[in-house]
Amino acid sequence: MRVFVASLATETNTFSPIPTDRSSFLSAFYAPPGAHPPTPTLCSAVFPVLRDRARRDGFTLIEGTATWAEPGGLVQRETFESLRDEILAQLRAALPVNAIVLGLHGAMVAQGEDDCEGDLIARARAIAGPDTVIGATFDPHSHLTPKRVENLDILNAFLEFPHTDFVARAEQAVDLVLRAARREIRPVISTFDCRMIDVLPTSQQPMRGFVDRLRALEGQDRILSASIIHGFLAGDVPELGTRIAIVTDNAPERGKRLARETGNALFAMRGTTSMPKLGIGPALVRAAGAAATAGAPVVLADIWDNPGGGVAGDGTLILDAMMKAGMDDIAVGTIWDPIAVMFCLAAGEGARIALRFGGKSGPGAGEPIDADVIVRRVVAEAWQSFGASRVPLGASAVVRPAGTHIDIILNTNRTQAFDPDIFAGMDIDIAAKRYLLVKSTNHFHAAFKPIAAEILYVDAGTHYPSDPRRTRYRNLTRAIWPRHEDPHGAET
Repeated sequence: MRVFVASLATETNTFSPIPTDRSSFLSAFYAPPGAHPPTPTLCSAVFPVLRDRARRDGFTLIEGTATWAEPGGLVQRETFESLRDEILAQLRAALPVNAIVLGLHGAMVAQGEDDCEGDLIARARAIAGPDTVIGATFDPHSHLTPKRVENLDILNAFLEFPHTDFVARAEQAVDLVLRAARREIRPVISTFDCRMIDVLPTSQQPMRGFVDRLRALEGQDRILSASIIHGFLAGDVPELGTRIAIVTDNAPERGKRLARETGNALFAMRGTTSMPKLGIGPALVRAAGAAATAGAPVVLADIWDNPGGGVAGDGTLILDAMMKAGMDDIAVGTIWDPIAVMFCLAAGEGARIALRFGGKSGPGAGEPIDADVIVRRVVAEAWQSFGASRVPLGASAVVRPAGTHIDIILNTNRTQAFDPDIFAGMDIDIAAKRYLLVKSTNHFHAAFKPIAAEILYVDAGTHYPSDPRRTRYRNLTRAIWPRHEDPHGAET
């Protein structure tokens, strides 16, 4: 047996002013054939999983390119096509193959191409032929298109949000692909359009129980895999929205019925699933009250100024409000500001400098902060963890405004906060802090919950398109909730 694997992934915020080009992929993660590290990344966990299976099962694994760009704006067309064609050329050179496994995100949009993943999958199918088994893993914050379903045999999205199961779902996808290649199963994908878009965290009810019940169905009654495609609020594409995907062992009617039943049950939960959100003022009042009696830091999540959603992550609204309120003992992870980092690197550790940081990428996320700061730490290449993967922060610095105990991480590689080691790696003792201010919608939750006195989700009203009722979608071609109260009955 011969198996080809590759990964091409990013999440495109079509409203973001931050262009995504080849340098965006090279600076975030790029591994040519054979160079993928032993640790997984969010969208390339299929590589180490397949290596392990190849050693155990004795098949030939041919590795293509694996690359990821931090979420941003539209992918430059030349960049997408060159990376796509690089992988397709590797596939041609690998022929014949019995199976193809692709690690994808599912929300990549390039200039002139709304369905990058569908385009890649369809071209791979045309090269490999109809008998080759093709499977792919997806982030649930993606778009499920007919082109993808038509050309895939196995479709597996992470079920958890935060995505703590990305390795487990890669293992499941790989196992199903291998079983299909050995003709032990005949997978069929069935889908249902929920006609909705919402925030669906599995770290709380009702989604916690919903996902547990869905996962329990896998392996029973010829159900091989069940996935919820949440959709991506900031992706203005025709297929925007939530969908259910069920993979059965040649039981399409059962798959269609389960997808419809599951989708209708999820639609009935609309509007009840999102995290409880507070404005800046109420959040600071609650945080101060909790910190007064807590023996652990209070975590405030700046949920919409989140680089994981394609925005800059240089917003200052919450930090500025905290400083003006006289709040102290704060650790901030992070503010994206390559220029400020460059100044700190030049000044060196221990220097006191006048620094302007944050608020530079555009309107809506606050003004730059001007302060005399002590440069407490500079690192040429900082990292944080996300489960078993390592996420680069790039060159980074910790600055402390003079007369305070506020430690602010400034970084050069845009990324959201995933793990408390984002602070530990920069020598910030979070046990000595009353407040942790992180930029993340929910991926921080799993790792921060054990060390937090309380977690507050703060809606700072930034420019991320977080309200689909008001977002000016131009390419959405059908009615979805909450833009329409009865989308299933509305004319499309």
